[in-house]
Amino acid sequence: MTPLAWLNDTTPLPHPDKALPEGLLAVGGGLSTERLQEAYSKGIFPWFNEDDPVLWWSPAPRMVLQCDQFYISRSLGKKLRQIARTEKSDNAPLQVFLNTAFDDVIKACADTRRHHEGTWISKSIEQAYQRWHRQGQVHSVEIYTEGRLVGGLYGVNLGGFFFGESMFSLISDASKIALAYLVSYLLRYGITHIDCQQETPHLASLGAKPIARTQFLQLLQDALPRRSPPWGQGQLLSNGLLI
Repeated sequence: MTPLAWLNDTTPLPHPDKALPEGLLAVGGGLSTERLQEAYSKGIFPWFNEDDPVLWWSPAPRMVLQCDQFYISRSLGKKLRQIARTEKSDNAPLQVFLNTAFDDVIKACADTRRHHEGTWISKSIEQAYQRWHRQGQVHSVEIYTEGRLVGGLYGVNLGGFFFGESMFSLISDASKIALAYLVSYLLRYGITHIDCQQETPHLASLGAKPIARTQFLQLLQDALPRRSPPWGQGQLLSNGLLI
């Protein structure tokens, strides 16, 4: 078995093929934007508990959502059509926004998990992804009703690939609505896959499927040279347009 790599801040991350069977690849180092950029471009992500050293993962198989296979149930489809009919109205009961409240979204993702099963979104993770967001490669989708943030998600975009990180809901289906709008936006700009990292029944119910690490890395390497979407800030419409 390949020994686990221990890193300092300048040690390159090893190839994902050197991960242990459960996906753990390396330990240590910091969460600089440069390190995160390196990790994601290699199909690696950090996942660790508060007060533990940084753990770097590349699980196999890898859970991936092909955007055109996102599953919309009958009830969710009805709700999305209702939202779309009023989304441009000043008194719309629910609206979707992009990159208008990133800090609030990542905090809500951490808080909702902390109150239930615990969270890996520590203060150091929050701060690292906030820095990366300010550099334009981490993005959030926000769901508002009556001026109140009730759901959303955030993730990383490199080239033509999107890495989903976390989502939250304070009302029924809010995170699924956020994902549906994100999928429309990504498809509009040619992004065809979302990395969902680890296999769960919830992700499977949305259409995500486990694929081999070699297949995932090939998808990633094919997508990285492509142009990223023109990420901005504003209201996101059901057809993927940002206004």
